[in-house]
Amino acid sequence: MIRRLTLTARLTFLYTLVSTLVLLGLGILVVWSTHLHFIDLDRDYLLDKVQLIQKIVDETPEPAELSAKLDESLNSHQGLFISLTRGDDLLFGTGGIAFPTELAARSAPDQPMDWADGERQLRGMSTELLEAQIPSVTTGPGQRLRLTLALDTHHHTHFMQTLRQQLILYVALASLLSGLLGWWAARSGLAPLRAMKERALKVTAHKLDERMPIDAVPVEMAELATSLNTMLERLQQDFAKLMEFSSDIAHELRTPISNLLTQTQVSLSQHRDPETYRDILASNAEEFQRLARMVSDMLFLAKTDHGIQLPNREDVTLEDEVKSLVDFYDAVAEDKELRLQVVGAGSVVGDRLMIRRAISNLLSNALRHAHPDTDIELTIVPELDGINLCVTNTGDTIEAADLPRLFDRFYRVDKARAHPSSDGAGLGLAITKAIMLAHGGSACVTSAAGTTRFCLHFPGPQIPRSLRATSNPPHTIASAA
Repeated sequence: MIRRLTLTARLTFLYTLVSTLVLLGLGILVVWSTHLHFIDLDRDYLLDKVQLIQKIVDETPEPAELSAKLDESLNSHQGLFISLTRGDDLLFGTGGIAFPTELAARSAPDQPMDWADGERQLRGMSTELLEAQIPSVTTGPGQRLRLTLALDTHHHTHFMQTLRQQLILYVALASLLSGLLGWWAARSGLAPLRAMKERALKVTAHKLDERMPIDAVPVEMAELATSLNTMLERLQQDFAKLMEFSSDIAHELRTPISNLLTQTQVSLSQHRDPETYRDILASNAEEFQRLARMVSDMLFLAKTDHGIQLPNREDVTLEDEVKSLVDFYDAVAEDKELRLQVVGAGSVVGDRLMIRRAISNLLSNALRHAHPDTDIELTIVPELDGINLCVTNTGDTIEAADLPRLFDRFYRVDKARAHPSSDGAGLGLAITKAIMLAHGGSACVTSAAGTTRFCLHFPGPQIPRSLRATSNPPHTIASAA
């Protein structure tokens, strides 16, 4: 049931419960201490009467005078009942009550005993008087007198009952007041949470710049506010990327679809010969292939967002894969008057096809942007924490503001999205980064003074310094105009 209550109600309930328990404990302590105090007072009172009677017995020479003196001395004591006996003979008694037989058998005669006689509440004790000094009183040396006393505790009982009623009333009122104060304190203390709630309600898809107040909240909530602000910052960035991604998809799909639609409409506008139709269909097929590659790349990236498992794990020799790609791109490099160089060697564990695709994306990107009559260098460098594979080309320097976004989907440094030398959709570098993340590695880029370098880091075991200093001779393929 308490789980359904609000946090304010929970704190109020717990605070009231604790306050009530503390007040009840204090009330019980007061009642019990007062009760013990009355017992001590009654015991002292009864012991005082025992001493008084003992003194009267010692000073009275005749038994006839004893009863008169006791009656005279104790007549003014209301609520006091006395019985003085010798054996079975009653020497003096006030009467009116019945003393319990077990009172005389108590092992501690100075400890009062409580009992009820009708409507009366009594507290009494029984003791033997000291040996009488006058034989005429006890009718013989060595005889002892049994004195039994009882005190009516009605006034104590009435006081205790009144005290308990007052304490119960006080505890009830104090608990109610504690509940009200607890509710006020909880509501005031949780005011920052309500402020954070109001801020959170203002966050929408079109307004993600709201942030939680940090300086205006208690220290205990500052960490929560900071975490929420960090979450909102990530959401804002991811939402901006998603909006941009949607815009990029629409832009990339619009061009091939427009081409297909235009060519189809033109071809249907009038009758044409079979050769013309074949050319139009061939052109449409190229656009369909481009769309298919784009959709395939987008599906691959969508899988990586949810975590991708490597299809195959095997030992991959990087220099062999790089040399195979160099041979494949040899004709392209020759057409652009570029020279390809492979330096270094190393092996990693991963999926061969995915690693080859990542390297191919970097190499094709370097071929596209390198200046003619320059070198493109592919270096493999073992390090302590893995292996780095870098592709370096000489071309236009990439602005520092563009470097962090080069691996974003559909991002191009060319804002006009003109790519006359390539039919790519701007997903190659994003796929490369996704492949490296799937292998537990990373991808990075630097560009300065016309030199651009893309590096892939493959994690692996530590490599001894002697092996890191050793590299295979460069494998160079030169393509001249």
